[in-house]
Amino acid sequence: MVLDKKKLIILSLVFYLLSAVGSYFIFKSGGQAAIVEPTTPTVVPNASSGFKVDPSLPKDQACPLNGQMYTKPEKDIWSQRRPLTVMIENHEDSRPQSGISSSDVVYEAVAEGGITRFLVIFYCGAVAQDVQVGPVRSARTYFMDFASEYGGKPLYAHVGGANTPGPANALGQIEDYGWAGVNDLNQFSIGFPTFWRDYDRLGREVATEHTMYSSTEKLWVYAAKNRGLTNVDKKGVSWDENFVPYTFKDDATNLPTSLTATFNFWDRYAAYLVTWTYDKTTNSFKRTNGGSAHLDKNNDQQLTAKNVVFLYMVESNANDGYENNAHLLYKTKGTGPADILIDGKMVKAKWQKKDRTSRLTLTDANTGTEIKFNKGRIWFEIVPSDTDVNIQ
Repeated sequence: MVLDKKKLIILSLVFYLLSAVGSYFIFKSGGQAAIVEPTTPTVVPNASSGFKVDPSLPKDQACPLNGQMYTKPEKDIWSQRRPLTVMIENHEDSRPQSGISSSDVVYEAVAEGGITRFLVIFYCGAVAQDVQVGPVRSARTYFMDFASEYGGKPLYAHVGGANTPGPANALGQIEDYGWAGVNDLNQFSIGFPTFWRDYDRLGREVATEHTMYSSTEKLWVYAAKNRGLTNVDKKGVSWDENFVPYTFKDDATNLPTSLTATFNFWDRYAAYLVTWTYDKTTNSFKRTNGGSAHLDKNNDQQLTAKNVVFLYMVESNANDGYENNAHLLYKTKGTGPADILIDGKMVKAKWQKKDRTSRLTLTDANTGTEIKFNKGRIWFEIVPSDTDVNIQ
């Protein structure tokens, strides 16, 4: 018997709900099954904020996250929200990713097996459009340490996460931090249409784990309607009550002609080799990854940053019994050396972070004064302490 369209839709939704509920109880119970994802419809929702930037308006409003200048109507939008942090993968089969060019801040570190992952922060740069983001992947504990710097209860979007008992138990820590069911936007417990799968977006066949997407607008709307989180929480407390912004400056003059910084997170992993190339005309750095220009699928633009920060941190295995001891840890609290690409040169610095919720600070290694960033995207590279960055 042939079912009509309405019955097919109802059956599909029933199947999805059953699988989503099943997956929820699996990851709540502990064990490695948390990385198994529920089946999600592949229909891509059509959504648009409808907001248009008037190019004639002055850009006189500074983004509190990276100092970038915007118009007053844009500020009116972001001031009603809180920062949105999203886990986006960097497996070579996931490239080009979607949405990173609309970010304010990016953190990159190895997730496992030499494969890096991004914690992408959206706040100001995503106000003019509904930005598709992804592929979205699972939570890792050290990324949560950086997400915790973005005020009280920053939105944290991901798909499941490491949950083996031990120091890398990201899902357990989400419970411990009081994020679960509040600012934690786990696809396992939210699902379609806030999250969806798109098997065709890259125009080639990819594994299922590289197909989960969402959008900035959908995540902000879900948080507001279902969690009561806008710029304030249900008690009226503003997200930035204890937020510590960085200090920003105007671009330098008398800029150098060229500079390149090349490094690898792990030796012999050529697909994750990164080069930042200085562009004097924009006083910014262009990113290549695995030997190719690193593009955003949303607009085919090469990813850039006004400031690139190398945070040298102790990397170790979690030794939690997970398969192949793949779960990693980074010593994100304490102090350590840092290098900063800014104004076409490398600046030696020192990083310091007191605890999980404290803001990571950067001071000049020679003078001890606070680093002032250029206004624009900040990209943090969290690398093992012995990483060699080749400067030319």
